[in-house]
Amino acid sequence: MNILDKIDGLEAKFHEVSLLITDPAVIADQARYVRLNREYHDLERVLGVARRYRQALDDLKEAKEINYKEAIDELEPQIPKLEEELKLQLLPQDPEDGKNVVMEIRGGTGGDEAAIFAGDLFRMYTKYFELKGFKYSISSFNEGAAGGYKEIIFNVTGQNVYGTLKYESGVHRVQRVPVTETQGRVHTSAATVAVLPEADEFEVHINEGEIKWETFRSGGAGGQNVNKVESGVRLRYNWKNPNTGEIQEILIECTETRDQPKNKERALSRLRTQIYDKEHQKYIDDIAARRKTMVSTGDRSAKIRTYNYPQGRITDHRIGYTVYNLAAFMDGDIQGVIDALQVAENAERLKESEL
Repeated sequence: MNILDKIDGLEAKFHEVSLLITDPAVIADQARYVRLNREYHDLERVLGVARRYRQALDDLKEAKEINYKEAIDELEPQIPKLEEELKLQLLPQDPEDGKNVVMEIRGGTGGDEAAIFAGDLFRMYTKYFELKGFKYSISSFNEGAAGGYKEIIFNVTGQNVYGTLKYESGVHRVQRVPVTETQGRVHTSAATVAVLPEADEFEVHINEGEIKWETFRSGGAGGQNVNKVESGVRLRYNWKNPNTGEIQEILIECTETRDQPKNKERALSRLRTQIYDKEHQKYIDDIAARRKTMVSTGDRSAKIRTYNYPQGRITDHRIGYTVYNLAAFMDGDIQGVIDALQVAENAERLKESEL
């Protein structure tokens, strides 16, 4: 099947989905409606490129028939570029890409310096979110003794958030002279980053009657109210692993707002996301095994990037990408490496596809 035959099949599918999303019975089934609506927009994007490609082919054919050299010279270089763009659009999309995310940054090896570095990474990402127009809200954090965070968990919302940030999961390593170092020696420390697609309510079944809730007085900044009102919430939930039958207690605390109901709502959202992540780990492993790409292995223990301060260097080990703009990078200028990772993964996926 050539690329134009694939497009013909998609045109028919687009017409079918267009009719389905106006059907009252489909609209009433929220899970199905959301899935079909996402498929509609994906097909609309692909077919937009397909129409430009087909139009260019028709224009080139017409120009050749009348021997219009200027038009031929303009159109011939466009055809391969449009074909490459169309092939990328025809690759199966990761169904999680359009989702919002929960991000977790934890200081790893290196003690106080690792916590300081985790704080630097958090600042780097928030600067990047400003550039992208993403919004974020902190769910919980545990500060390091010398600054930064032993752990910080936050939600990120916007367009195609998971598809943009999923490449950041893994171990980030820093090489620099820590502020706590008196001899001026370069140390190596690390922090781990996990990027989890936020679970929709209908994707995870939680028996809310089995959740054990506790309330407590929050510590930290926020004035007298934080210490006097039990606005912090803690939930405990026994989750049964569907593959092994093993029971595991999940403990979540949320102290983000002074409003207890809002904290409960956010704690529930994090519970859904954690269970979703656990139940979908097999899916992630299967995808990784099938694709075997260097970029999205799904392995959160893999060292993915080094931040070398003495050299002002950033190296992404998955694709051998190195730049010497560390100061700008730590100020949120990370789009270059994300683009390079996306290109590398798409190149590998194209090799594996029949396109």
